Order: sequence, then structure tokens, then C-alpha cells
Amino acid sequence: MPNLRFTEQPLSEWMRHRGYESDIVISSRVRIARNLQHLAFPMLATNQQSEEVLTRLKAVLEDDRLSQYGVLHFLPLDDMDDLDRRILVEKHLISPNLATESRNGAVLISEDESLSIMINEEDHLRIQCLYPGFHVQEAWERATAVDDIFEAHVDYAFDDKRGYLTSCPTNVGTGLRASVMMHLPALVLTQQINRILSAVSQVGLTVRGIYGEGSEAMGNLFQISNQITLGQSESEIIENLHGVVLQIIEHEKTARQKLLMESRLRMTDRVMRSYGILSNAAIIDSKEAAQRLSDVRLGIDLGLIDHLTASQLNELTVLTQSGFLQKIFNEHMDRAERDMYRAKLIREKLGK
Repeated sequence: MPNLRFTEQPLSEWMRHRGYESDIVISSRVRIARNLQHLAFPMLATNQQSEEVLTRLKAVLEDDRLSQYGVLHFLPLDDMDDLDRRILVEKHLISPNLATESRNGAVLISEDESLSIMINEEDHLRIQCLYPGFHVQEAWERATAVDDIFEAHVDYAFDDKRGYLTSCPTNVGTGLRASVMMHLPALVLTQQINRILSAVSQVGLTVRGIYGEGSEAMGNLFQISNQITLGQSESEIIENLHGVVLQIIEHEKTARQKLLMESRLRMTDRVMRSYGILSNAAIIDSKEAAQRLSDVRLGIDLGLIDHLTASQLNELTVLTQSGFLQKIFNEHMDRAERDMYRAKLIREKLGK
């Protein structure tokens, strides 16, 4: 069995720290997609071909340059049960695709979980770096450094005109997907969010939910990422995202100040009502829990709540997902049972 300590603790070590503009930007992530030359891409690969990819990429672990990122733990997906895979998805260490559709899939995870390297996902190799707060440039620098180490050992599928070749056409070119997870409750409450997000889509960026493409933006959490990977350099993609996110941060700050100045009592009531429900509810579904936790997080950031921290809210956000609930209480649950146990866990955590 592989080392599955990563599925025991809800809070990754990197999530315990605050970064630049952490009250609005929860995290920054950069992901690089690559494929090996002369081997079928994962969706068309035979079992033998995917095994060869796994063997060749695992061998790169022998490169001493990777030691600067700490110990990298090798976890084959075939050795995990469905629950552990789901938890790794909930912690954003692997993708839903790797968890459910991969053949000979594996992931390399660093000690602090800020670096995860997926093998035989939609592409042969996906290097992902995570940082707390708004540090997309730093995440890019680390990801490209790791990419250089792998490229020293294997030949990538590359076209002189199109750039790096990937399974999905939207990743062809740089293979780079840079994103930030933003908490934007004030823009939602002041009904500015649709206008802001519409403007974002006009400058080559896209907005997704907490688990990426196809997921819902629950709890006022929005993932802003580049939509274009072809025709722009990596630095242009990072600079474009950086500039737009700075503008969104300023809009959110202005909206928060407006809420405090014009309706402080109403905001306090909203925050405290959500805190009261979380502290006393007998059942609560995931959508309501996310919204109530968003209210409480805003209360912390506005100074309306001073006995909780953002780190505690980060932990609760992960703990209340379905995989972790089943892991903690050691039983399979239907939806009604998850809602009951979710409320129980939140009451216990806030009671402490």
C-alpha cells in the first residue's frame, strides 16, 4: 500500500500559511501539461504504453535536483480505494479525471503538498504547484523549474508551429493553465459579480467553480484562469492573469468597504446568523455549508469575528466534503446522512 497520510489530514501544510492578499485570494495554482514523444496519448494508449510512461517518468525521481522540493511520495492510483482518491480530489492534489478514468495513473506529492505531479491523467504528465494567497508568478517559476528537470530526461511531444501537443486542443501551445481561487462575497452581495466576470471573459480568461471545469462556484469561490494557451508566451499569460486579478481584488475591497459603511449592522447580522446556524444546525447540505462558511470568512476578514482564523475556515471547507466526512466517521453515507454528519462535525469544530 502507498503512503496515504495525505488522505488523513484535511489541511495541506501550504494552506496553513497566509500569502499576499489572502483575505481575497485563497490560493494560486499553475499546472503544466506535457506528453512524451512517440507514445500514444493516455486516452488512446494501450496498457503497455501507459506502463512505459509510468516507468519512464518515475525514473526521473532519481534526479538529485528534485530534492530541493523535499521528499516526493509516489502514489499509484491502482493501490488506492475510491474514497482515498476522492479525498485527493477534494484537496486539489489530483484531478477528477485521474481519480476515475486513468489507466496506470499515479501522482507524486511533496511533503507540504504544494507540488503534485500527475502521471497518465488526460496527458502523460501534469505538473501542478500551489501557493497560498496571490503568488501566481512564484507558482509558475517553480512549475517551470520542475518541468525543466523532467524535460532533461524525456522528449516531449512538440511541434515547431503549435508548441507542446496535448490531448485537449485548449491546452496546445504552452500547455500552461494558471489560476487563482478568489473569495468574492462582496461583489456577489452588491450584485456586481456578473458584470465583473463578463469583463474577465473578454480578455482571454475564464471563470470556473472550486473544482475547475464544469463545477459550481459555491461559497462565493471563483477560479479565474487563462483560457488561451496558443499564441501567447508563458510570461504573457501570467502577466495578463496577474493584472486582471489585481483589478478584481480592488473591486472586491471597494465593495467590502461599501457594505461596511452603508450597512454595517446588516452585515453583522448576516455574519452572526450564519455563524449561529453553523454552530447549532442538526443537518446542513454542502451548498448551504459553503455559503454559511463564506459569510463567516467575510466576517473574519472584516473584523466582525475575532475568535476564528482563516486557516480554521480552510480546514472546515475541506472537512465538510463528502469524502472526508466518510473518512472521519468511517462509514459509507447517503446524502441525508452526510448532511447530518456535516452539521455534527461543524458544531464540534466551532464549539472548540
